[in-house]
Amino acid sequence: MSVPSSAATVARAIASAFVLVSVATTASAQSTRPSGIDTSTFDRSVRPQDDLFRFVNGGWLKRTPIPSDAARWGAFDELDERSREAMRTILEDAARSNAPAGSEERKVGDLYASFLDSARVEALGVTPLKGELDRIAALKSSAELPAVFAHLARIGVARPFGAGVGSDPKKSSTNAVLISQSGLTMPDRDYYLINDARMSAVRQSYQSYLSQLFTLAALPDPAGAASRVLALETAIAGKQWERARNRDRNAIYNPMTVAALAASSPHFDWKGYLSSAGLGAATGVIVNQPDYLVALDSIVTATPIGTWREYLAAKLLDAYASELSSPFVQARFDFRGKVLNGQQAQRARWKRGVAEVEGALGEPAGKLYVARNFKPEAKARIDELIRNLREAYRIGIDSLEWMTPATKARAKEKLAQFTVKIGYPDKWRDYSSLAIRRDDLVGDVMRARAWAYDDMLAQYGKPVDRTRWLMTPQTVNAYYQSTNNEIVFPAAILQPPFFDPKADDAVNYGAIGAVIGHEIGHGFDDQGRKSDGAGNLSDWWSADDAKAFEERATRLGAQFEVLTPLEGAKVNPKLTMGENIGDLSGLAQAYRAYRISLKGKEAPVIDGFTGDQRFFIGFAQIWRANNREASLRQQLLSDPHSPGEYRANVPVANSEAFQRAFDLKPGDKLYRAPGERVRIW
Repeated sequence: MSVPSSAATVARAIASAFVLVSVATTASAQSTRPSGIDTSTFDRSVRPQDDLFRFVNGGWLKRTPIPSDAARWGAFDELDERSREAMRTILEDAARSNAPAGSEERKVGDLYASFLDSARVEALGVTPLKGELDRIAALKSSAELPAVFAHLARIGVARPFGAGVGSDPKKSSTNAVLISQSGLTMPDRDYYLINDARMSAVRQSYQSYLSQLFTLAALPDPAGAASRVLALETAIAGKQWERARNRDRNAIYNPMTVAALAASSPHFDWKGYLSSAGLGAATGVIVNQPDYLVALDSIVTATPIGTWREYLAAKLLDAYASELSSPFVQARFDFRGKVLNGQQAQRARWKRGVAEVEGALGEPAGKLYVARNFKPEAKARIDELIRNLREAYRIGIDSLEWMTPATKARAKEKLAQFTVKIGYPDKWRDYSSLAIRRDDLVGDVMRARAWAYDDMLAQYGKPVDRTRWLMTPQTVNAYYQSTNNEIVFPAAILQPPFFDPKADDAVNYGAIGAVIGHEIGHGFDDQGRKSDGAGNLSDWWSADDAKAFEERATRLGAQFEVLTPLEGAKVNPKLTMGENIGDLSGLAQAYRAYRISLKGKEAPVIDGFTGDQRFFIGFAQIWRANNREASLRQQLLSDPHSPGEYRANVPVANSEAFQRAFDLKPGDKLYRAPGERVRIW
């Protein structure tokens, strides 16, 4: 709803950055819930009509430094820290408890204690990896690589490809063997291939890091080995697909028989690899990048076995540096933390200990987290919010002027088949077979990674278990899984500023509502739309409807491709397309759901803002973040999410409701003429 100001000059004045409301209307706000808005974060020198992100968050951005141990700091990170602190209390209690041997609480506590036992870790140095280093050093020829690759896969060490078990995208109830490119230590192939001064410096730092690892492990010719490993990874990077291309779900679906896979790569024993990896029963696989595997076959033969030994030793040392003595930890941080992310200081050991437990025993730790921190009453309000979002999407689909009735019917069928998971799994995984010892950190991590690998293998030949979660309850995030056609919201994200059960609905719909709408929107983004309601990769669109969709997506991409967060670094609209559509659609449907929740009434004015204004303020406040330059550059190269300020401002600039709520006029920086606004769903 648009509320006129008392005078046009006042409305445009900096001191009145939002549209003023009549004082008389505020009487109805006395018995309402609090707004859920923290106005201390505002920068009232900025008009919301020009920059909603900075109007809502500017004060916070100016006075909130990035902690020295962080690469960025924002709403998500603040909640991450809250979750981390909650887990610290839980893990410290578990470590002190006399829980029965073999119980999950005991395992969680013992793993945390083993990480915090720095005296033992320092005394052991690289010794815990000696057996694995010896295994790698014993390699005599490339014919032995498949068996060694398979062994390293089981203990979580990267190889030039990944092979695992997951849903068949075209038979979503069936588990298949999936093979994809892998094997790079730096975040993206571009770190190896871009020839400018900045990337050259990063590569030099990486080579120095490798040399340090080899020196600390007392391996021969550290500098030469580091140079050769970098050259091998650069050759691998040159054959890999770029990230935007890897988003194309049709392009990465390439089923083939194991015999055909073996024939395409005659110098690498794929049958031997699959057998050693516990996947010997497979007669067929799904390959994401077939031409990469063909190119890798040539790289395998062209690379001396000595270089492969150095490459695998580097991968092993990097994979376990965090669990080794402080020189290894420092070397890893100096490159991964400082160079790649811009962090100034190493995280406290307890924080790294929490992360260790999260990685190895995430679900058992999550069970303890839920018992202490998840309030069941929060679920009731979320359930209602999701019901309204489903209805909003249904109404939105019906209102699309560019979509034919047949495709609308299929879209609504898919919407009706969405599964929603909130808080924590209904069925927890069984960790009883995993052995954790209080005095064996590296061994604990190896056994945990092997347990996870075996747990994955156990799914092959069985129907897909749709009760499984890809995130833990204490994770501050959410996701959409296309093959399950499901949206998942862990307990930890259901907190302010995303969700406040005590706050007014407007902010909750603008914040968590937009997040939920975003995840639903992934089912209908440029790649999610390729799956049907059962989660199968299937083209249910008419040719004309698909063309109309692509035209709108292209227009949205054009709005992002002109954005330059850093000199020489733009937003990649092809890489970020799915997330950008999710943000745009999530906001639109969350607003419609909010209006549904009002049941035809107008919301009260609270804290001087109308309900519609509070909705958009709630949306903007979840995207606040300060970023270090190195971290932001990495995000622009490798992350499918656009920077936070664009996630806030671009969707609202396309929103007719936002334009009304803040009375935008031509000349306002966020004003878009009706014909320039993009609406997809």
